[in-house]
Amino acid sequence: MKQDSTRNAAYTVDCEDYVHVVKFNPFDSGDACCLIAYGGNNYVVVGTCRFQEEDAEVEGMQYKTLRTFHHGIRVDAIAWSPETRLDALPPQIRFCTAASDRKLRLFTSDLQDKNEFKTFDGHSDYINDLVFAPKEGQEVASVSDDHTCRVWDLEGNEKAHFVLRSPGMSVCWHPEEAFKLMVAEKNGTIRFYDLITQQAILSLECEQTPLMSADWCLKNTLKIGAVAGSDWLIWDITSSSYPQDKRPVHVDRARLFRWSRVNENLFATTGYPGKTTTQLLVHHLGHPQPILTGTAAVGSGLTWHRTLPLCAVGGDHKIFFWVTEM
Repeated sequence: MKQDSTRNAAYTVDCEDYVHVVKFNPFDSGDACCLIAYGGNNYVVVGTCRFQEEDAEVEGMQYKTLRTFHHGIRVDAIAWSPETRLDALPPQIRFCTAASDRKLRLFTSDLQDKNEFKTFDGHSDYINDLVFAPKEGQEVASVSDDHTCRVWDLEGNEKAHFVLRSPGMSVCWHPEEAFKLMVAEKNGTIRFYDLITQQAILSLECEQTPLMSADWCLKNTLKIGAVAGSDWLIWDITSSSYPQDKRPVHVDRARLFRWSRVNENLFATTGYPGKTTTQLLVHHLGHPQPILTGTAAVGSGLTWHRTLPLCAVGGDHKIFFWVTEM
């Protein structure tokens, strides 16, 4: 692995608008291609990606838009449903968005005539993150600047409501821990809630603020990662409520933290959009320095491919894709 390898994106896709958020489908949709969704100022585009890293017949990258959904307002976050299937007849695409009007929107489409959406009302401030229940996909959890985490059914009824002590920044639902929800707050606290008793069962502390983003490692349920201030932090939840490892990485402030879905030691962080560029850093816990440094013009969003060590960031009329080694 080359150290300090600053490089341009391996692939890019041109988009019609500024990309505020980009999200690979983390679930198997029954198709060889990987689904990706991205949100602009008033629409969501759903497409498929195939990369030469997974298919020798592909030269570089193949991207195809499946459908553009009119959204009418800026898209701030996107979550995929595990019920999305491309191998069903008819196919089903289902995802949920958070928008700047404090509403969630649930979209369901068969990519032909059926295109429905439902609006979920309840949050009184900006929604920072949302996630589907990973097994059945019958519930959605969201966190907001209104100091709440809420769990909704697919009709938009509130099933659970957790009062937080500061804005909720990230919410994670692990497929191996289906009855627990991880909620990260801006004040540096990460709590786990038992969804049956609706009680907090464990908390972790950053000891620094603002916490902007946290993630629960798919490959190891005991590992939690976050960015707070300009540092990344990693916890092993069996050993301590304080970080096991932390490092300053972004000069001004760190913005997003995402674990790779294929390697429990690989993760990426982004910095705040600067005047011209945003820095993407890919880290490996076995290496003292980032193993990849990428820059994107005012990037936003960060997402990992389901089966490849490949991540994507949105930007000005583009999506940027970086490939790293395991």
